[in-house]
Amino acid sequence: MDLTLDRLHVTLEHRAILRDVSLTARRGDVVGLVGPNGSGKSTLLRTVYRSLRPAEGVVRVGDDDVWRLSPRAAARRTAAVLQDAGGNTTGLTVAEIVALGRAPHHGLLGRDGSEDRDTVSEAIDRCGVRPFADRDYASLSGGERQRVLLARALAQQPRLLVLDELTNHLDIRARFELMDLIRATGVTTLAVLHDLDLAARLCDHLVVLNEGAVVAAGPVLEVLTPDLMAGVFGVRATTERHADGVARITYAARPLAHPGAATTS
Repeated sequence: MDLTLDRLHVTLEHRAILRDVSLTARRGDVVGLVGPNGSGKSTLLRTVYRSLRPAEGVVRVGDDDVWRLSPRAAARRTAAVLQDAGGNTTGLTVAEIVALGRAPHHGLLGRDGSEDRDTVSEAIDRCGVRPFADRDYASLSGGERQRVLLARALAQQPRLLVLDELTNHLDIRARFELMDLIRATGVTTLAVLHDLDLAARLCDHLVVLNEGAVVAAGPVLEVLTPDLMAGVFGVRATTERHADGVARITYAARPLAHPGAATTS
């Protein structure tokens, strides 16, 4: 299902955080949201998963304005996975954490049925956490926890995945495995990523935020140009697609004196 953000404005403490932000993620695409620290990436995600209401603009999942839906209905459409956001997990097993993803599909006094159990079991297998399904969630490594949180999100059966720095603090193999797993779900995904190499490798499209505004959006090679890398990120770099189909970034040894400095050939 498509995600559409139309002219979002967000103001916090009388300061504009997002200004006239519009973007689209097409069904099944993985869209990377990148930009310097403080550019508004996480704030934008909060408007999508209904944590922060925008002052102006519309967030649509499919044809639905998410801010006109009930919280339960919105949660059936969108699942958010934040940085190790397990919530109150004291004493809960991995399987119990994943089962929490079924909550939006139940009434106030709803109980798990056979469909819920099958969905949870499928999510556990899909994310490769079956070997420690009975373990205490708190005992897991960072990479294992992130897989469990993704399994919980998939148990929601969402039409949109929203990911905020899911790969932080993971080693490079765990990052690749997790992002490959996300791509394999086929669910439309909007992911905040600090690692530009990972974003270039695994995203279908990139949206670049800088100072609260979208400064570029489109396919990886069209977005990560030398001029943009210099002007937004303050580095000399080139991006090209290698013979294996993977886009890779090559950086100069030293950063520019300041973002916005001109590139040299």
